[in-house]
Amino acid sequence: MSGPDSMTDLALPTAASAERTAAPAVAHRPRRSLAYLQAAPLALVFLVFLVIPLVLTGIVSLWEYNEYEIIPALTLQNYVDVFDGCLSADLCTTLRTYLSTVKFVALTLAITLPLGFAIAYFLAFHIRSGTVRMGLFLLCTIPFWTSNVIRMISWIPLLGRNGLINDTLRALGLIRQPIDGLLYSDFAVVLAFVHLDTVFMIVPIFNSLARIDRRLIEAARDGGASGAQILWNVILPLAKPGIAIGTIFVTTLVMGDFVTVGVMGGQQIASVGKVIQVQMAYLQFPAAAANAMVLLAAVLLMILGLTRMIDLRREL
Repeated sequence: MSGPDSMTDLALPTAASAERTAAPAVAHRPRRSLAYLQAAPLALVFLVFLVIPLVLTGIVSLWEYNEYEIIPALTLQNYVDVFDGCLSADLCTTLRTYLSTVKFVALTLAITLPLGFAIAYFLAFHIRSGTVRMGLFLLCTIPFWTSNVIRMISWIPLLGRNGLINDTLRALGLIRQPIDGLLYSDFAVVLAFVHLDTVFMIVPIFNSLARIDRRLIEAARDGGASGAQILWNVILPLAKPGIAIGTIFVTTLVMGDFVTVGVMGGQQIASVGKVIQVQMAYLQFPAAAANAMVLLAAVLLMILGLTRMIDLRREL
C-alpha cells in the first residue's frame, strides 16, 4: 500500500508545479495581445503612408508609357532607360547625376556633422539650466516655423550680384567686380542645405550626449586624461548612435531634395530628385517611378553601410 500512496504523493507536486508554470504563460498572453493592440495604430499608419505608396510606385515603374498615355503593361524598359549607357567607358547621365547628388551629401555632412556636434556638445555639457537649454532649442527650431522656400529665398538678397555681400566687399575695396559664384552655384546649394538640415544633426547627437554618465568623464579626468583624450575615447564612442542617426537624416534629406537644388542652383544643377521632379512635370510617371525606386535602393544601401559600421540596436 505504501507504493501507490508514495507515487500519488510524488505526482501531486508535479501537477502543482505544472500548473504554476502554465499560469504565467496564460497571464502573459493578454499582455502580448495588449502590446500588439498598442502597436496597431502606428503599424496602420506605416502601412498606409509608406508600404502601400512604395508598392504602388514599384508597380507604376513597370508600366509602359508614351507621349499621350500610360499603359498598364509590365516592362523593364524604364529601368533600362535609367541605366542607358552606363556600361560604356564614359559616365552615363544617371551616374553623373548620382555623383553630383553624393557630392552635395558629402559636403553637407562635412559641415553639419562638426557644426551639429559642437552645438550639441555645448548644450549638453555647458548649459546647466534646463530652461536656458530649452530656450536655445527653440531658437534652433524657429526657422522651421516658415517654409523651406522662404528660408532659401532669404539668401538671394545676400548672395546676388548686387546683394549685401557683394556690395559690402566692393565698398571695402576688396573686390572690383561682383562675385558670381555666390548665388546659383554649388556653394549656394550647400549653404542652403546646411541652413536647412543642421538641426537634424543637432537633436540626435544631443540626445546621445545627454545620456552619457558624467561619472565616466570624471573618472577619465581623475585618471589623468586630457580634454582631447576624453573627447576622443569617451564622448565620441558614446555619441556614435546620435551621429549615425543624424547622418542618416541628413543623407536621406539631401538625396531626395529637388527644391533646394532648383532654387539655389538656378535650375541648372543636376540632382536625382530634380530629375524625378522634371519627369513628373512632363507626366512621365513610369520613368519617374523607376528613378524613385533606384534612388530608394541607393539610399537604403547607404543607410545599410552606416548601420553596419554602428550597431544602432545594440548602442541604443
